[in-house]
Amino acid sequence: MTQAMQKNVIFNPQGDDSVEARTIIKGGTTGLFNLNAVKYPWAKSLYQVMIGNFWVPEKVSGLKDDARMLHAELSQAEQRAYKGILSFLTFLDSIQTVNLPHFSDYVTSPEVNLILSIQAYQEAIHSQSYATILETVVESKERDEIYYFWRTDKTLLERNTYIGQIYQNFIDDASDEKFFRGIVANFLLESIYFYNGFAFFDTLVDRMKMLATGRVISYIRRDELTHITVFANLIREIRKEFPDIYSEQVVREMMQTAVGQEIEWSKHILGDSIPGINMETTDGYTKWLANNRLAMLNIGPLYPSAVTNPYKHLERLQDTNSDKTNFFESTVVNYTQSSSMNGSWDF
Repeated sequence: MTQAMQKNVIFNPQGDDSVEARTIIKGGTTGLFNLNAVKYPWAKSLYQVMIGNFWVPEKVSGLKDDARMLHAELSQAEQRAYKGILSFLTFLDSIQTVNLPHFSDYVTSPEVNLILSIQAYQEAIHSQSYATILETVVESKERDEIYYFWRTDKTLLERNTYIGQIYQNFIDDASDEKFFRGIVANFLLESIYFYNGFAFFDTLVDRMKMLATGRVISYIRRDELTHITVFANLIREIRKEFPDIYSEQVVREMMQTAVGQEIEWSKHILGDSIPGINMETTDGYTKWLANNRLAMLNIGPLYPSAVTNPYKHLERLQDTNSDKTNFFESTVVNYTQSSSMNGSWDF
C-alpha cells in the first residue's frame, strides 16, 4: 500500500543532522544546512561542476546573424522545426523551474537540496535563454505563436499534457509511488525529451547554420548533463535506502512510454525533409539514447539492437581534434569536461 510523504519542516529541534542518521528522503533533519558533514559525495562533486558552469545568454554573440539566416537560409521544414522545438524546450524548462522545489520539499539531505536549488536556477537561465533567442532571432509577430504552439498542434499538446500531469499528480497527492514516478519523469525529461531537439540544432551547426543558437544550446546541454546525473543518483540512492519504493519495472515502463512519445513528436516536427535527419535516424537515436540512460541506473537495455549512435556528426562536434570545434572556440563550452563527466561519477 502506498504511503503519504511528509514535507520537510522549516525547523525541527528534535531532528538529527548526523551523517549516520541521514537519508535521501524521509529523514529527520533539524532544517539546518550543515554542508560540512556530507553523506553523498556525488552531490558535493556535482555542486562544484554546476557552479563552474555559470553562464548567461546575453553573453552569447551572433544571434543577430541567426535572425538574418532564419528566413534567408533555412528551408520551410527547418524553420518549422526550429520554431516547434523551441516551443517544446521552452515548456520543458518552464515546468522544471516551477516543479523542482516540490521535490526539494521531500529530500532530507542538505547537500542534495543544495544542488537541486542550483538546478532550479539553471532551468530559469535556460528559460531566459529561449526568450533571448526568440527576442533576437524571431520576429515579434511570431513569438506568441512559438510560445503557444501547443494550442494549435495536437501532438505537442498531448506531449506537454502527459509530462505536466505526472508532476501535478505528485503535487496533488504526495505518495511514495507518485514521488518515485515524479523523479523518474524528471530523469526522463532531462535525459530523453531534450535530445532530438538538441540533435536538430547540432545538425544545423554541422552545416554552419544558426551558429549562435547552437552555442546557446551547447551551454544548455552541458547543464542538462549534470541534471541527468543528479536524478540518476537520486534514483540509485532510493533503490539502496528504500527498496520498497524503488521499482525497475516502473522505470522501464516509463522509459518505453517516453521513447515512444519522443519518437512520435520528433518524427512529427522533423520528418524526412531536413538534411542529416530522417525518421530512421530519429528512431535509432532515441532508442540508443534510452539504452545509454538506463545503463546509468544499472538497468539493462530496453532496445538490444540499438547499439550505435546514428548521428556521427554529433560525435564529431564533440571531438576536440575536429575542424568543426573551431565553432566553439569563442565560448567556454568545454566538451572535454562534459565527456569526462561520464566517467567521473560512480555510475
